[in-house]
Amino acid sequence: MPVLNYAELYQQALQQKFTAGLHFQHCYNTPNNSRIKFTNAKTIQIPRIDVTGMVDVNRDSIGTFGRKVDNTWEPKTLTHDREFRTLVDPVDVDETNMAVTIANITNVFNTEQKIPEMDKYMASKMYSEFTSFGQVADATALTEANILSVYDNLMEQMDEAEVPAEGRILYVTPAVNKMLKRADDLQRYTLVSAPGGAVNRAVRSLDEVQIQVVPSVRMRTAYDFTVGAVPAVGADQINMCLCHPLSIIAPQKYEFVSLQEPSAVTGGKWLYYERLYWDVFLVERKVPGCKFNITAIA
Repeated sequence: MPVLNYAELYQQALQQKFTAGLHFQHCYNTPNNSRIKFTNAKTIQIPRIDVTGMVDVNRDSIGTFGRKVDNTWEPKTLTHDREFRTLVDPVDVDETNMAVTIANITNVFNTEQKIPEMDKYMASKMYSEFTSFGQVADATALTEANILSVYDNLMEQMDEAEVPAEGRILYVTPAVNKMLKRADDLQRYTLVSAPGGAVNRAVRSLDEVQIQVVPSVRMRTAYDFTVGAVPAVGADQINMCLCHPLSIIAPQKYEFVSLQEPSAVTGGKWLYYERLYWDVFLVERKVPGCKFNITAIA
């Protein structure tokens, strides 16, 4: 780690870069999380039920009864077990004019590391699950002329798979969101609010599908999680991810946060520790509820 930048005169507010909150919160809050069952320390079981269809009635006989219902379980094993630990010397706190405090450190960690990693893991793990089930992402080069056509194709595939229309979310990069605003054949409704006269050109939804803009760095197909989360070598860019939260399950097994005050055991330093154990999966029978458009990055 670099030497801390001590300053005699330093304002008591960190001027950090602007970082958005969690963009994939709907996916992390999927109703499927309430249906999971942990069978051991790191495996969950997703329940599945199969039934047969109806047959013609025999009016001359009551027939016989037999079991036409079967129950199976789809196992998923959690693998994303992450931690963050740091120490803070009280002298550093004093000599940086209270800039390096546990409160500031944890705030920066959450906004610039933890939350972005959760978005990155959601996007990349959904894509990994998507391809592991034999699915292939759309690779059409998007333009203002064809973006609505590509979107319509993804929607049609979901309609054919009987994915519920209500609740679908379209995650897009800022560049794709800009294309949508200027897309050919898009009917535009410009809202001019009084008395300020502000013009609102934002495209909030498309065919009743909510649009969520996600920074492109959080929408790659794979990441290196050695330290933090950085795009993996050869990772492609996810331009659009059309999904329904009911196709996803995001179990959280364990979360722990602790702060140890300075003592002889800690060498007179503050110790901070955080651990989060979670994962993201697609439900096998609901994989059609997730679609991608990607661009290969050389």
